[in-house]
Amino acid sequence: MARIAGVNIPTQKRVEIALTYIHGIGRTKASEIAAKVGIPRERRVSQLTDDEVVRIREAIDRDYMVEGDLRRDVAMNIKRLMDLGCYRGLRHRKGLPVRGQRTSTNARTRKGKARPIAGRKKATK
Repeated sequence: MARIAGVNIPTQKRVEIALTYIHGIGRTKASEIAAKVGIPRERRVSQLTDDEVVRIREAIDRDYMVEGDLRRDVAMNIKRLMDLGCYRGLRHRKGLPVRGQRTSTNARTRKGKARPIAGRKKATK
């Protein structure tokens, strides 16, 4: 099992797909990396030589922000917004949708499980 950027990537998948298991690398960046290093698209991770794995690892370290650094950077950006007290920061603080979505219905992913309001009766027809 190859270990790149602190992540064990699956051995039976194609290199482009396996690289997407690393946080911060999607399909497009994975294709770019494979092309830069010179690995054919249909090559599986189990067929990679040690030299190719090292080249992939170096390309990712040199050109991309992934895993811990990326997570830390995103967390710092959110913390900065919250410290500023701007609208987006307040929405993060309250646990509400940040990008203008409606909240009267939906938004359950962000707001959490629906809680009943004390003393409120359900409307009947």
